[in-house]
Amino acid sequence: MEEFRKKLYASFDFALIPIADFLIGHRVTPNRLSIAALLLNFVAALCIMLGGLALGGIIYLLAGLVDLFDGTVARRGGLSTEFGGFLDSSFDRISEGVIFAAITYGFAANGNAATAAVTVLALLGSFMVSYTRARAEALGLDGRSGIASRFERLLLISIALMAGFLEAAIYFLALFTLLTVSQRIWSTYWQLEERKAGIRPPAP
Repeated sequence: MEEFRKKLYASFDFALIPIADFLIGHRVTPNRLSIAALLLNFVAALCIMLGGLALGGIIYLLAGLVDLFDGTVARRGGLSTEFGGFLDSSFDRISEGVIFAAITYGFAANGNAATAAVTVLALLGSFMVSYTRARAEALGLDGRSGIASRFERLLLISIALMAGFLEAAIYFLALFTLLTVSQRIWSTYWQLEERKAGIRPPAP
């Protein structure tokens, strides 16, 4: 799964190069793109709260595409900074939080308390997927296992909003974020055990 994800990201990155070079030429910085993506996510959340699910899904997907550019612009323009990476990760969590808050509001306002509660669990699972990766990588390990990375989560929810199967997508996401967190905990445990045993991980 990780190899497929790498190839997919590389394909996206290659496709984004001409636009990224245009943005660099017009002095658009990665941090500005991160801020633009964050603002778009707030607009998407507002649309969702007002009942415009399809429009919210389109804007959410657009925000995700804008967010993809910041990394490409940073690499192509030699603009990568530690603060930029920190800001991007922080804004990603805020963006996901406001989108899921809007979805929770929608289910609760329509009297669907059970799915509203599951949406909160899906958000918790999404945050934990990111957190377990960050903690594993802070230990010098590979924390990318599992199938519910941010890209997959964003794609699933944006398509579900546009296509009208949001409730099913929320239950699916709650389950698969839980599975991904479990995979990453298990993987981290075994990597630490291998480190103690002096077994070197394979080269990436």
